[in-house]
Amino acid sequence: MIIFKIGGGQSINLKGIAEDLAALNEPKIVVHGANALRDELSEKLGISKKVVTSVSGYASVFSDSKAIDVMMMAYAGLRNKRLVELLQSQGVNAIGLSGLDGCLIQGQRNRGIRVKENGKIKILRDFSGKPRAVNKTLLTVLLEQGYLPVITVPIADENGFAINSENDDIVALLQSALQATTIVQLIEAPGFLENPSDPDSVISRLTIRELRMREQQSAGRIKRKLHALVKIFENGKPRVIIADGRVEHPVKNALNKKGTVIQ
Repeated sequence: MIIFKIGGGQSINLKGIAEDLAALNEPKIVVHGANALRDELSEKLGISKKVVTSVSGYASVFSDSKAIDVMMMAYAGLRNKRLVELLQSQGVNAIGLSGLDGCLIQGQRNRGIRVKENGKIKILRDFSGKPRAVNKTLLTVLLEQGYLPVITVPIADENGFAINSENDDIVALLQSALQATTIVQLIEAPGFLENPSDPDSVISRLTIRELRMREQQSAGRIKRKLHALVKIFENGKPRVIIADGRVEHPVKNALNKKGTVIQ
């Protein structure tokens, strides 16, 4: 079992990914983002994106009701169905699902995000939360019947309402439930970079211990992503590959270890 996490950047080569996945005869699941498309739609609709950073140093997108609407349009709507379309055109019987569908991914809504504003601690409440459970029965049936699940947000909260969640956390939860042997993350970079501004500073290999150290030393958005990567190894010992999603053959290159391998 391989879990593919496809980044939501504008330059990700979705067509190349679809072509590569069509040639891969192994059980697989896709989890995808759509952040660039979300930002584009937000701008057209006049809805500004708000990023907040908790007192513990983790950054996230503040998800009010308007943000959830835009997310549904971008993630579960346009990006999900276009990706399914590309896969179907390559002969892959893909099925697009949000975590809300069939309660595929159920989470717990956040009680509040503790932030510091003007020297004071403030609690912000929104429609976001952590994924807690996977409808493994539904996924198993789909996989056994030859479908490729293509999954994205929103997920369902404990009362069945749509909430935003981090795809990195969803991948970690799927890994725990399905015990995938490999997780491939396709991003807008050649791999995990020592220096984010230098594309030639790819770290070819990282140990889990080194990953934990880097999480402790980081802040903001990257801290959250590193934390989710660390969680992947809490309930299994998969191989994680972070590779370039912009190249001609993103999946083939990744499986040939062209990027960063974490083990």
